[in-house]
Amino acid sequence: MNHRFAHGFTLVELLVVIAAIAVLIALLLPTLVIARQEAQTVVCLSNLRQLGMAAARYTAVYEGFYPPAYYGFGNPSWAIDRVRDTQTNTWTDQPGILWMGQTNLRVLVCPAVNQTPAPGQIVLGYNYNTSYIGHGALEYHPAPATTAQVQDPARCALFGDGGYSGGINYFMRAPDLLTPIPPNGDAVSPAERAAGTQAFRHLGATNVAYCDGHAATQKQCYTQTAPYPAYVGPGTGFLSPDNSAYQTY
Repeated sequence: MNHRFAHGFTLVELLVVIAAIAVLIALLLPTLVIARQEAQTVVCLSNLRQLGMAAARYTAVYEGFYPPAYYGFGNPSWAIDRVRDTQTNTWTDQPGILWMGQTNLRVLVCPAVNQTPAPGQIVLGYNYNTSYIGHGALEYHPAPATTAQVQDPARCALFGDGGYSGGINYFMRAPDLLTPIPPNGDAVSPAERAAGTQAFRHLGATNVAYCDGHAATQKQCYTQTAPYPAYVGPGTGFLSPDNSAYQTY
């Protein structure tokens, strides 16, 4: 009479299998991480194109004028308006003037930003060319630029991945304060310029939407400000060594 005995895995065999799985994970994980980051780049570029289309609609309605970057201090009203409910003392985010009241605010969220929003609010991932396009109530020249003033729309940055050492700033700044101040330049401090840098968070690159409507990825990062130096945090910087990527003329 034949007897059959069940045969299980030995400890050595289990260790070999676990080691093989660990090796496979180690080989596949970087590829999966890169694939995820590449997908985030695609979504981010799509968001920026939609921002560019919103700006085009705005300028069509307002006789060529771009929206102002902000009305008052600290309010990024080009993108959102934070509205307070006086009864509950809570704040909610509503579409800003760029959208003329209509949009899905999720388009303002860069998928590569890891920051938890407060209840009823979102974390903006993008900034707006404030030095030369949007300006604002406290700028040297508060009135926004017009499409007619943009001489090279394919090279003039309009929106981009916002980021600096302190978090995310919604106002894109050019690195240089020209002397004398150009007709549509700004006059902010070096620290404010450093706060208006771009975040190079997409595999070491940053995404930009330009005035002609196209969006692109850029790897070149510049960290100098002039005529006064400013601290620029790791992984952030400007789009050009001077103001050429921002200026309208």
